[in-house]
Amino acid sequence: KHVVKLETRPKSAEGASEISQRDLVRNALRMRPDRIILGEVRGGEALDMLQAMNTGHEGSMSTIHANDTRDALSRLEVMVSMAGFDLPVPVVRRYIASAVTLVVHLSRLKGGVRRVMRISEITALESGDYVIQDLFGFQQSGIDDRSVDEQGELLQHGVLGVIPHPPRRGDGHEAP
Repeated sequence: KHVVKLETRPKSAEGASEISQRDLVRNALRMRPDRIILGEVRGGEALDMLQAMNTGHEGSMSTIHANDTRDALSRLEVMVSMAGFDLPVPVVRRYIASAVTLVVHLSRLKGGVRRVMRISEITALESGDYVIQDLFGFQQSGIDDRSVDEQGELLQHGVLGVIPHPPRRGDGHEAP
């Protein structure tokens, strides 16, 4: 009951009454949402979405078509430039690094099944480039000959794998 769905509308035969994704993002912001979920970013609405993410709408998300995490960020930079503002690349990158926390990369494999291939965290911007930490990655272990599906598992990478558990005392209680 707390969800509002908005849809784009193409121009009419007379060339009027178009509703673009950019219009929808702006109108959604006027509704004071907790988060915004945008089906797919394709153009100038990328800038509006980043502005929403940078101004208190944490948890917002969108999709973008790209080959991997770095390509997704590069495509996002290009789409921000489609918004009609002449923003320098370093400014756009700072804006993206500040707004985007996680990139989840899905891929359609040979058997037609979609799998989460990688979950990456954008941790910082260093020397003008994104610092990306892979948290999880799909490791293929074989192929099911009957369904031609790749078999494997999503494995944990990076800093998550080295977080130690708190030390325990001999009586089974955690140390203070």
